[in-house]
Amino acid sequence: MELHLTTLDLLIILAYGLITVGIGIWISKHAASSIRHYFLGGNRIPWYMLSLSNASGMFDISGTMWMVYLLFVYGLKSIWIPWLWPVFNQIFLMVYLSIWLRRSGVMTGAEWITFRFGTGRGAQLAHLIVVLFAIFNVIGFLAYGFIGIGKFAATFLPWKLSDDPVTNMHLYGLIITALTTIYVVKGGMFSVVATEVLQFFIMTIGCVAVGIIAMQRISPEMVAAVVPDGWFDPFFGWKLDLDWSRLMPAAQERIAADGWELFSAFFMMMLFKGVLQAMAGPAPNYDMQRVLSARTPREAAKMSGFVNVVLLVPRYMLVTGLTVLALVFFSDELNAMGSNVDFELVLPFALREFVPSGLTGLLIAALLAAFMSTYAATVNAAPAYIVNDIYKRYINPHASEKTYVWMSYLTSLLVVVIGTAVGLFVYSLNDIIQWIVAALYGGYTASNLLKWHWWRFNSYGYFWGMVAGMIAAMVVPALMPFVATIYTFPIILGVSLIGCIAGSLFTPPDDEEVLKNFYLKVRPWGFWKPIHEKLAAEFPELEANRNFKRDMLNVAVGIVWQTALTAAGIYLVLERTTELLICAGLIVACSIFLKYNWYDRMEDYPRDLEQYATKTARPVGMSAG
Repeated sequence: MELHLTTLDLLIILAYGLITVGIGIWISKHAASSIRHYFLGGNRIPWYMLSLSNASGMFDISGTMWMVYLLFVYGLKSIWIPWLWPVFNQIFLMVYLSIWLRRSGVMTGAEWITFRFGTGRGAQLAHLIVVLFAIFNVIGFLAYGFIGIGKFAATFLPWKLSDDPVTNMHLYGLIITALTTIYVVKGGMFSVVATEVLQFFIMTIGCVAVGIIAMQRISPEMVAAVVPDGWFDPFFGWKLDLDWSRLMPAAQERIAADGWELFSAFFMMMLFKGVLQAMAGPAPNYDMQRVLSARTPREAAKMSGFVNVVLLVPRYMLVTGLTVLALVFFSDELNAMGSNVDFELVLPFALREFVPSGLTGLLIAALLAAFMSTYAATVNAAPAYIVNDIYKRYINPHASEKTYVWMSYLTSLLVVVIGTAVGLFVYSLNDIIQWIVAALYGGYTASNLLKWHWWRFNSYGYFWGMVAGMIAAMVVPALMPFVATIYTFPIILGVSLIGCIAGSLFTPPDDEEVLKNFYLKVRPWGFWKPIHEKLAAEFPELEANRNFKRDMLNVAVGIVWQTALTAAGIYLVLERTTELLICAGLIVACSIFLKYNWYDRMEDYPRDLEQYATKTARPVGMSAG
């Protein structure tokens, strides 16, 4: 499918590239003063800037195209399917986990391990396993980003760099990767945030424009004529009950292939898996870095909440606009493809047929920004672990700040080269993202859930739980190839839990002073009674965290709020006024509830912490670092 770009479109795309790289280099002088400035922006970046940056980093175009497929085939029931990741982890972060994480004052997820488990042999093993997890995670996402950037550019940019399609894709990937790497490596977190804020506004304009074009071209009746009964209904029974067999048999085949026909069972497993993974906290990647970069714990929580406000409606306007344009105008061509239907052709079709000159260039710049922002955030996360948690800790602990910054430059380049090399040998985006989700994140949940909530869970338990879970996540799906991957989650969780509990109970508890310091600063709810009692013997005014019920209520309301924001973007483009008003009512009601039961009750640190420090003459480290 050939896409012709005008001179205006090409100028907009080139201008975007030059501006992005220019901003990154210009602002880089703020990053070079210290390692904390490089990785966390010196904890001086405002929360709303971090939030826009985080939203931009989440706006992955491959994920967006996956959502187009979901909405096309599953209709409004698709609003639940992103719970697979789970998308509502941002609500858990908003309500309490961002505050707990930011209270640590550390720089990386691996440094957090020392804060939680100390510096003994078990802590070193735990530190090692989380650094390895982070590095593999980063390299996997860099390879994913390289493949995605190459495929995207080869599809939309007019210059033919090679007669071989795969070589053409790889050359585009190398060029855009190099441009992105320049401003990220030079500027660290300052450059990432500054450029991602620009990218966010470009993407938002493009998203709203596609939604408006779809609303102008397509009526609700036109959509209703090409979708099966129940497509507009977000609710479901035991089975999915969407029958595409008359309208598009290939869509019916995809539902069967996905293995989600028993939608209630699928939904319950998503919720079970999603809640546990969300409670485990963010993986050691760019999402965690944004939280640790916030100026205060309260600002970290506000950042996580604001992501939902600025991201969901524009993104789903784009998803819905592309979907309905394809449903109404592209169904015949999709049907003609038979079982080989390619839903990724929806985007070039919509650009070719419906978007005017100038706006096409802006949209391509916006989609290019989506790739670059995710890639940039991932590159910035890598040296935080390699330099801060390996080089500084084990190799050269007394080097100057300038040395650490230069090592960060070299490390960024190294992981880009490795990630790109991996990407050269993997053609499918789906192959590598499934590897990341199944092989890495599958083994992450149990260890990282228990680390917050059980005092007796020690560093050896963390290490063996992560090892057991990661091995199980690679082996169990391979032994059950005909079962949807999500249904293997309880087995993987069980294996990991055995590793966690056995590793903890067959080894001594961690250093009591380390546990006291962790509990005192973070103040999580959970099974911390022995530690609380020992601290209370020194300081009877010490208060336990009794907010579990309030936090869980706020999470439940927050998930309703987030889901209503998602559905509102869809119903807006579909022009379903009644459903849109219901969503708006839910958004307003939930916002008012959260204002009084969450926002007004947030605390940077426990109220008694400063009193404890004064009375005992012990430092508690409430500063940024």
